[in-house]
Amino acid sequence: MASRSATARIIRVRTSKLSLVAKLPAGFDPVEFLATAGVGRTLVKVEKKQTLFTQGDAADSVFYIQTGKVRMTVVSGRGKEATIALLGTGDFVGEGCVATVEPLRLATATAITDCSVLRIARKDMVKALHEEHTFSDIFVTFLLARNARIQEDLVDQLFNSSEKRLARTLLLLSQFGKEGKPEIVIPKISQETLADMIGTTRSRVSFFMNRFRKLGFIKYNGTIEINSSLLNVILHD
Repeated sequence: MASRSATARIIRVRTSKLSLVAKLPAGFDPVEFLATAGVGRTLVKVEKKQTLFTQGDAADSVFYIQTGKVRMTVVSGRGKEATIALLGTGDFVGEGCVATVEPLRLATATAITDCSVLRIARKDMVKALHEEHTFSDIFVTFLLARNARIQEDLVDQLFNSSEKRLARTLLLLSQFGKEGKPEIVIPKISQETLADMIGTTRSRVSFFMNRFRKLGFIKYNGTIEINSSLLNVILHD
């Protein structure tokens, strides 16, 4: 379980531009809210490969990832599965349930590492958003960042080669470009999952991964060790 101080650092990173942590309203602490169990909030340990929720389930809660990584997938009517996002520490999962009265999950969330998450009942999440402006600002900041990421993913898919898309995905997985030190080693992730994320075949991913390794951009032996020089793949025209 993430410590309260660790959760505070996460929130400060996500809200530093708005200076929200320094303006906490009396009686409510968003750090405490996201770090501890309480009314409508339950701390949950999720083991690797365990699902938080499944596509089509009733969406009755929001999850906040304290530690670990979660894979979001969707399945088409014909049974084809696709990975749409990989989320990590400091991210909300299943946040769409706050938008409608009787929502269903539009995707499946599965832990790809052991995770510590905070499950927040929908009604308590909605209440906190309505009554606590600091917390709602934090949540809106997250949603705006998520929306920007989706737009960047779309542009990447439309205009960049599969090699550049793979390099960008690996850098994003290592938290490259965010405040704080990047994760040099990222958890084991299959080539099939990477192929789903960038819209290509497993054989192409295997080809590019071997190429990146030969060039010294990555070390790949189960886990993936990322070198910042991988950015050259994206910058090179």
